[in-house]
Amino acid sequence: MLEHFGEITISRPILTALNDMGFEEPTPIQRESIPIALSGADLIGQAQTGTGKTAAFGIPILERTTPQAPGPVALVLAPTRELAIQSAEEINRLAQYLPHWALPIYGGQDMGRQLRSLRKEPPIIVATPGRLMDHMRRGTITLDQVQIVVLDEADEMLNMGFIEDIETIVAATPAERQTLLFSATMPPAIRALADKFLTAPQHVTMKMAQVTIDLIDQDYIEIPERQKFDVLCRLLDMQNPELAIIFGRTKRRVDEVTEALKKRGYSAEGLHGDLSQAKRDTVMRQFRENTIDLLVATDVAARGLDISGVTHVYNYDMPQDPESYVHRVGRTGRAGQTGLATTFVVPREMEHLRAIEHLIRRRITRRHAPSLADVLEGNRKTALADLVRTAETGELEGFYASAEELLGAIDSVQLVAAAIKLLVKEPDTTPVQITAERPLARKKGAPRGGGSRRGDDRKSGKRPYRRRGESDASSRPNGRPPRRKQGARRNKSGAAPRAKEPYFRD
Repeated sequence: MLEHFGEITISRPILTALNDMGFEEPTPIQRESIPIALSGADLIGQAQTGTGKTAAFGIPILERTTPQAPGPVALVLAPTRELAIQSAEEINRLAQYLPHWALPIYGGQDMGRQLRSLRKEPPIIVATPGRLMDHMRRGTITLDQVQIVVLDEADEMLNMGFIEDIETIVAATPAERQTLLFSATMPPAIRALADKFLTAPQHVTMKMAQVTIDLIDQDYIEIPERQKFDVLCRLLDMQNPELAIIFGRTKRRVDEVTEALKKRGYSAEGLHGDLSQAKRDTVMRQFRENTIDLLVATDVAARGLDISGVTHVYNYDMPQDPESYVHRVGRTGRAGQTGLATTFVVPREMEHLRAIEHLIRRRITRRHAPSLADVLEGNRKTALADLVRTAETGELEGFYASAEELLGAIDSVQLVAAAIKLLVKEPDTTPVQITAERPLARKKGAPRGGGSRRGDDRKSGKRPYRRRGESDASSRPNGRPPRRKQGARRNKSGAAPRAKEPYFRD
């Protein structure tokens, strides 16, 4: 059983890239598929989206590809442009210390731009079938030098009517090529495709990762983007998690949320692919040793982590796909322990939430965002519980004399009320600035970047529209909250931040 990437025979540049990307250990599909693919054998991999399939075929492609002209030597077919872009980006991250590179080819992109990129003779092409067929008819892409063909999410390409295009494309590649086919399901048409184009393929089947679902309370809060941080702080105050992971969609989001939490007095650190290995090790050691109790992380950085004792998971941003939700939530509720997972959902993401519910076959409970009054009430209850617990179990011998002296001068009820007031944490109103994240998907016909086009006339050279009173934090030297002194008491709630700018696409 391979526990670390170092146990697979892959080159040092790729291992270095994996470390940079935050991978610590291979996922099950990677663990089983990579050695087979490296051997040169054909492969059928049955696995869901979100299981790490891109690295499962990307690493063997990079190891076995020898760039040569003319034409590509590796070809990946994907059903959608989004998946083509995502796969090409991940392959390029894996290849960051190699001379190889991948070019995404998909419909909707400017043809002239694609032609200019193709003149650079990319060794790896990641393409949607329709646009690739267009280039083949034009003669701008030839496949007679292809050594490896990957059919990613073959069942989805079948559902979209690409099966004949796939057969035409694969038939245009050399007969001695290696073929890797990945599919979540294996309907008869996909089996027939495999029988036609794969030679003695080895099979790898991965079941969806199981989560101890009964031990994890799952809920969601429908909330505007600008209120997320305020509500997160209120939940942290009310729930007081021992160890919690907060998931953000991008590295920028992780950095901003981590910094904002620190300004509010929380013990938090961020984890994403841009961190050095030394910094990553330090953060993980602090989290495991409870030196910090909040870890803000991206999916890539948190992949492969095995941390016990996580009591809460907060999905600050919705995951990109339902399977990633399962992996996130599975970080808590381990070893027979209970856990709580809360997901923030902006209104446009409700359909995405329903897809998650369909996958886990369970309704996720809706809850209302806690108000400041709810936080205060929760803090009062916590203070009362702490006071009673200390009275029943604490060593109080050294305090009886002081208590009797105070009771002789002050009414007992008034004295207890004062003690409770001192224990209750008051809300922190420190202003923070969190940038609005890009949406999960853009509706067809909607302006790129989301929101209104008003004032964003790129052709005229005008500056993008910015709401009145908004500016970057770097241009507002007096707009930053005061630095908290070392050792200051944690105070964990405050006013809702305003989004710094309209939604955008990375």
